[in-house]
Amino acid sequence: MKRLITSALLASILTLSGCGYNNLQALDEDTNAKWSEVVNQYQRRADLVPNLVAVVERYAEHEKEVLTEVAQARSRVGSIQLTPETLNDPNAMKAYTDAQAGMTSALSRLMMVTENYPQLKADGMFQDLQAQLEGTENRITVARNNYIQSVQGYNTTVRQFPTNLTAKVFGMQTKANFSVENEQAISTAPTVNFGNNSNNANTGNASSGSATATAQ
Repeated sequence: MKRLITSALLASILTLSGCGYNNLQALDEDTNAKWSEVVNQYQRRADLVPNLVAVVERYAEHEKEVLTEVAQARSRVGSIQLTPETLNDPNAMKAYTDAQAGMTSALSRLMMVTENYPQLKADGMFQDLQAQLEGTENRITVARNNYIQSVQGYNTTVRQFPTNLTAKVFGMQTKANFSVENEQAISTAPTVNFGNNSNNANTGNASSGSATATAQ
């Protein structure tokens, strides 16, 4: 009896392996890991926003419209959570990417405003946040590209014969990917220009004191 059970288990293992089950599981785990990194980098960017807004507000407090836009964009980003379990929902993916695109747009407007404030650009904390934001945007681009490639591999395997049969049996569906409409934007890190390359005579008279900001 034991020998029969062992033989049955061995046959099941060989069958699952031969039909691509293990490969599908490995690809699924890879896409989940890649997505977690995307979320991690977006969260890193969101965490920089309160301090960035606080420093800008110190020098440009009357720029209420832009500062409010950034705060609202951060709120929208925080309200949309996309877990690995819902990655096969195109609508959920679109809502998430739209919110992140809104955050990118709001930050771009904020950076344009800073061009009018030499003292702000000379602030030590602002310069530190600049470096962190630029690095984070680059990491976001890398994470998104890695996720795109991982999902392409997973979706191809889910659709191909005979692994598509295994996928159907175990309820494994294709996952939503970043829209091809934004393929160029996705593969290129947004430019975060703080005007470091421009010479301004007023900068020399600017205060270099750093602002104390409390993250919200």
